[in-house]
Amino acid sequence: MDSFLNTARPPVFCPGCSHERITHTLDNAFQNMGLAANRIAMVSDIGCSGLFDTFFNTHALHGLHGRALTYAAGLKLARPELTVVVTMGDGGQGIGGAHLLSACRRNIDLTLLVLNNFNFGMTGGQYSATTPAEARVGSAFLNQLERPIDICQVARSAGAPFVARCSAYDGQLAAKIQQAVEFEGFAVVDIWGVCPGRFTRRNHLTPKSIETALSHMPPADGPVPENARPEYGRHYRRLADAQKPAAKPPKIEARFKPPRPDRQEVILLGAAGQRVITAGEILCLAGLFAGLKTTQKNEYNITVLRGPSISELILAPQPIDYTGITCPNVVIALDQQGVDRRKNLFGHLDGNTLVLQAGDVQVPAGRARIHKIDFKSLGIKKPDRALASLAVLAAMGTVITSQMLEAAVKTRFKGKILESSLALVDRMKA
Repeated sequence: MDSFLNTARPPVFCPGCSHERITHTLDNAFQNMGLAANRIAMVSDIGCSGLFDTFFNTHALHGLHGRALTYAAGLKLARPELTVVVTMGDGGQGIGGAHLLSACRRNIDLTLLVLNNFNFGMTGGQYSATTPAEARVGSAFLNQLERPIDICQVARSAGAPFVARCSAYDGQLAAKIQQAVEFEGFAVVDIWGVCPGRFTRRNHLTPKSIETALSHMPPADGPVPENARPEYGRHYRRLADAQKPAAKPPKIEARFKPPRPDRQEVILLGAAGQRVITAGEILCLAGLFAGLKTTQKNEYNITVLRGPSISELILAPQPIDYTGITCPNVVIALDQQGVDRRKNLFGHLDGNTLVLQAGDVQVPAGRARIHKIDFKSLGIKKPDRALASLAVLAAMGTVITSQMLEAAVKTRFKGKILESSLALVDRMKA
């Protein structure tokens, strides 16, 4: 077959760089395999190895440093018929170490070629995850503080079913790359080479010394029997096909007329455990029953059972391009924590804003209209305040109607929770 190399952008590396030899060897492997260019995807990231995607007349994806395996995984799962080859340097491999571990665990049918020259060659010769402790590099003594990783040992222990290590000058390199590409599953090839632009200016490293060093390394020459298992994509599709079809989401048809024809903005200010987020969802469902477009933007602490819960809702007859709210139509103040979190909001409110204020909550002074609700005297518990407030809004004919709210509640809840919720709505209407 003809070469896959891009004649309009021929490989350009430093004289003596092992990357150029690997480029031509990979091209030979592709030719030997009889692959079609439109069935190959080259995925790379940053660094000298990141140039590979421009050197081949194939599909290509160039991404962020260390992230090449994540893009490759998505490509392979979406287009399983493609042969996906990833090129990374030892620098990118170190940056994306967690992605390497995930790829080994998943066993997606990808081939990773690590172009390992023991330093960040493009960016100044700094130490990488594989730099020997005794090497002299552009980052002073820092490599002396860390133990270099053995890519093959890491990949093997993480579950990679094919692991190989070789020299860029190995006469059998094309055959080893072909074996890795043809292997069904995740294959890692750690290819040791020379970086004349940076590393070998300070360190003695030659094809012969690489061969000697490799002879003292633990063997890594292909399939790993203890990690043999089905390829992820094929296994996933087989299991997915055996699953029951997912239920279709309920279709909501507009049945009611909203009380206002214009855009309505509502902010719920509460605390964790008050079901503020659920109430926001119900408000949006109510809007859908009136044919409105809706958005919900939530805020709550990472420690879910502590701190404020805030939900910002927009209901509008037209598409909602911007979800920011500065002067809402309604503010529902259910708990002091949420109010304190957004205390600066109240200074921007005018007489067009309605504030539904729980009786035991203090809100900053302002020009908004205040409607207080004594939840305690009504016997409304804190977890029920948010839904009760929506019922008050509906009874006032503001933002939503009682019909819209009841339809939303019936969609959101089932069984006893539905019964108690509808009873609460009826109680607040009264």
